[in-house]
Amino acid sequence: MKKSMNYSLTVMGLVMLAIGLHFVMAAGAPQGVMKTLPYVLIGLGCGVFGHGMGNIIAHKAVKNAPEIERQIEIDRKDERNMAIACRSKAKAYDVMIYAYSALLLAFVLMGTDTAVVLLLVCAYLFVAGCGIYYRFKYEKEM
Repeated sequence: MKKSMNYSLTVMGLVMLAIGLHFVMAAGAPQGVMKTLPYVLIGLGCGVFGHGMGNIIAHKAVKNAPEIERQIEIDRKDERNMAIACRSKAKAYDVMIYAYSALLLAFVLMGTDTAVVLLLVCAYLFVAGCGIYYRFKYEKEM
C-alpha cells in the first residue's frame, strides 16, 4: 500500500474516533440512530487508525533493511503459506457456521427483538450463499 494511503487511513481513523467521542460527550439523551452511531464511529476509527499505523510502523521497521523486506515479500507469496492461510480460513468458516447458528437459536429462545434476529439471519444466509457461490466457482475452475 502506498505511503500516503497509510497516512490518510491513520488521519481518517483519528477523525472518526474524535467525532465518535464528541458525539458520546455531547449527546444528552440520544434517540434512534444516535444511540449507536457514536460507538460505531469509535470502533471503526480505532480499526482504521490501527491498520494505517500498523502499516506505517511496519514500513519504517524494514525501511533500512532491503534484505528483510525481500524475505517478507517472498514469505507472503509462498505457496505453502498461502495454502495454510486458505485452509485456516476454511476451518474458521466451518466453525463460524455452527457458532452463528447456535447464537441465532439462543437469540430466538431469549425472545430477542424480531428485527435483530432477522438481520442476523440475513447476514447468516449471505455468508452461506457466498460459500456456495465460491464453491461452484472454484469447482468450475479446477
